[in-house]
Amino acid sequence: MNYFQKEIKLKSHNRGYHLITTEILNSIPEIKEINIGMLHVFIKHTSTSLTINENADPTVRMDFESHINKMVPENQSYYKHTYEGADDMPAHIKASLMGASVQIPITNGKLNLGIWQGVYLCEHRNFASGRDLVITAFGN
Repeated sequence: MNYFQKEIKLKSHNRGYHLITTEILNSIPEIKEINIGMLHVFIKHTSTSLTINENADPTVRMDFESHINKMVPENQSYYKHTYEGADDMPAHIKASLMGASVQIPITNGKLNLGIWQGVYLCEHRNFASGRDLVITAFGN
């Protein structure tokens, strides 16, 4: 079995949901050497997350942002962790709901995603810096 691992820093993104599939693929071309395997992507932050969803229609990403903001609103009187602003604690909750990693099968040197699927960076902070990813590909 072969193992490849890279750590990359994504550019800063505005709050919202951003497709990062291309950045992931560009960072680990060794995927082409794997016939059957798995790609694991982990984000090293507590106020942003990763998910897989629609890669074609940008309104899906807009709707994600609108919906999760209704689910986890800012400025709630019961939040204690507010040192970094009104978006701080909601960002942590959103990140936990969405998750810190995704796994994607690798088949014949390519990600085996559905035709309409892409990897999203879910940026939950208003003013975030670049985000760090650990990308691990393994298989035969």
